[in-house]
Amino acid sequence: MRENRLRTLWKSGGAAVNGWLAIPNGFATEVMAHQGWDTLTIDVQHGVVDYQAMVQMLQAISTTDTVPVVRAPWLEPGILMKILDAGAYGVICPMVNTREDAQKLVAYTSYAPRGVRSFGPVRALYYGGADYPEQANDTIVRFAMIETAQALDNLDDILSVEGLDAIYIGPSDLSLSLGCKPTFDDVDPKAAQAIDHILERAKAHGVVAGIHNGRADVALARIAKGFQFVTVSSDARLLAAGSQQILSAMRAQLKPANTGSGSY
Repeated sequence: MRENRLRTLWKSGGAAVNGWLAIPNGFATEVMAHQGWDTLTIDVQHGVVDYQAMVQMLQAISTTDTVPVVRAPWLEPGILMKILDAGAYGVICPMVNTREDAQKLVAYTSYAPRGVRSFGPVRALYYGGADYPEQANDTIVRFAMIETAQALDNLDDILSVEGLDAIYIGPSDLSLSLGCKPTFDDVDPKAAQAIDHILERAKAHGVVAGIHNGRADVALARIAKGFQFVTVSSDARLLAAGSQQILSAMRAQLKPANTGSGSY
């Protein structure tokens, strides 16, 4: 079976730099995949990516060694199984708030006897290899999103679930749940304290901790603290930021040729 390079990176003590995909287009995904991200996560929870677009995006990632991850819309067995059948090597599940939620996530993404995943790895066989059915349970990476006050209350119970590989902090939703302003990076003190607590407890349980970031400097600081999976920005944000940088540089130098009309 194809190696899950994310697991290999973590075993060596390294941290994965994850790109985020919100643009439902195979070529845009292929461009991102060829830039050298350790992993790329297709976001099917928020935004405009549907299932068919997701499949094409997974195919584009397959042109590289980048590990394909998908954020599911919800903790729902049908879509989680279809995401894995399409060839995702990692799945991020939002709003995991209780031990029971975490147990369901592991069960839905694992074949029997460990879980209840239905058999039908149509594309996953092509991506993972002929022995995918025998190796999938130990190859797939399962992330539970910790992003609510309820999840904080149940944190140790969630982290103790066998088969849960990693947690992923959504700083914006976590901040909202704690009565703070929603943001990725410069979070309010109460949210920052919660993030540090989640990281500390994840380390104690031997569970990898990941987090969403908007800026590289913040992601680097969080790696220094012990996070091993950091998302930085997204394809849509990078497209906008690059365009703004060019236009700002151009407009700072260009002067109106005709001040009356306002044209250049």
